[in-house]
Amino acid sequence: MHSFPLFNKLPVFPQRWMVFMGALLLFGMMPAYAAPSGSQSFNSIEQAMRATVGILSETPAERDSGFHGRLSVRGSGVHLRDGYIMTARHAVERDQGSTKALPQDILVMTSDLAELPAHLVGGSAYLDLVLYRVSEAHRGQLRTGAPFSTMDAQAGDHVFTVGYPLGWGPTLAYGRVGNPNTFLPTADTRLLQADLSACSGNSGGGLFNESGELVGIMHAIIKTDGQGDQRCSRLAFAVPAILAQRIAKALTEGTQPRFSRLGIQMAPIRVGTRWRVSVGDASGPAKDGGIHKGDLLVAIDETDISDAAQLKNYLMERTTPGQTVILRVLRGDRELKLSVILAGA
Repeated sequence: MHSFPLFNKLPVFPQRWMVFMGALLLFGMMPAYAAPSGSQSFNSIEQAMRATVGILSETPAERDSGFHGRLSVRGSGVHLRDGYIMTARHAVERDQGSTKALPQDILVMTSDLAELPAHLVGGSAYLDLVLYRVSEAHRGQLRTGAPFSTMDAQAGDHVFTVGYPLGWGPTLAYGRVGNPNTFLPTADTRLLQADLSACSGNSGGGLFNESGELVGIMHAIIKTDGQGDQRCSRLAFAVPAILAQRIAKALTEGTQPRFSRLGIQMAPIRVGTRWRVSVGDASGPAKDGGIHKGDLLVAIDETDISDAAQLKNYLMERTTPGQTVILRVLRGDRELKLSVILAGA
């Protein structure tokens, strides 16, 4: 996981993985978890566990070259369907000189200890997500996948996560959604804040609702305890499913995910006792649609605009390039409705 002492970004390193303890937990030789107090069924929990994989530190190339380090995991991932594995980009990136690069091939390990090679499909640095696909010869060993939820997670919802914190697992942690509209400097999108235990190594694992559906992909924590590079916290953050699913859909279709561009530079301005969103500058689609510098943004498609983050979320999650949106703006004493055709970014 990305971890933050007072929101300062820290590096993430592979951790040793206690494989056999994880296997004992999963297959009932030791108590794996306390029964949830909500309505979660064993079936949804078991499905989530079997859909979760560990991202191994060793790549197939290293394995083939005869390099055999100690078995270790650097992150978590989740099998969506048909061999597609989604995880956090930073959980698989490797140092390549002064930059970071995605390996073309990785090794993942299932909850029943099958080690499977997976090839890069594509990724999004914008949202810290990446998609791999297990080779066809091995896909039969992925016995279940995790569906995306069709409903946005709301504050107070019961959720749980499955992963390999500190290289150990598979483990489960239960909690609730906190603020579903949180921002950190590691992703250009809103994040779901979840009140549950998570550590380095949970990155890329699923955040599930009570039905075992994905409501997010684990992304970051704020450090509250731990030593060295081993970080744990009860403040965890996940990329919302609505965005993760959009990335997965584009990549599986062989295209790059695109997001809408409005062409507005936003500036906060105080009107009376309230802060409102003002247009600092307009270009491209916004200018072509008649938006002027100094306009106050009121609503987009009848959804009120209370701050810049809300407008950005709406554009990313509810629109596509080429779509026409209706913006309500205040220009002096007049309220105007303006049609804008969104560009791509």
